Amino acid sequence: MDAVALPDKYYTTTSCIQDLVDKIVFVTLRDGKNIIGVLRTFDQFGTIVIQDAVERIYTQKAFGDIDRGVFLIRGENIVVIGELCSELNTDAELGALSVSKLPIEEVLELRRLELESSTSISKNTETRLKMLGFSP
Repeated sequence: MDAVALPDKYYTTTSCIQDLVDKIVFVTLRDGKNIIGVLRTFDQFGTIVIQDAVERIYTQKAFGDIDRGVFLIRGENIVVIGELCSELNTDAELGALSVSKLPIEEVLELRRLELESSTSISKNTETRLKMLGFSP
């Protein structure tokens, strides 16, 4: 079996995020939250500190941001982390993606309505399955 050639910059530890220090990053957490901010530091356990952090909440065609300030995230809660292209935050780029930024109150209301809708769909599916003899 042939050995696989690895790139020169291949890390297997938390040092792989060293290149992201002092850059704008997008972090998805285990509980589903999305955090955007400047990565300031990290440790050997993958714990990171995000400065000027905002929590971004998405709906189908819109999003809203909640300012969070300095955010400390334990490494075990990070699902994915990556550098964010700052050009995607301009209004022209967002328009091309057919996504709009709304006030957070509107986004939270839209999110609540989406969750209610998906809950009712789940209940209908469960009822149909019970009628067919399936149990949860």
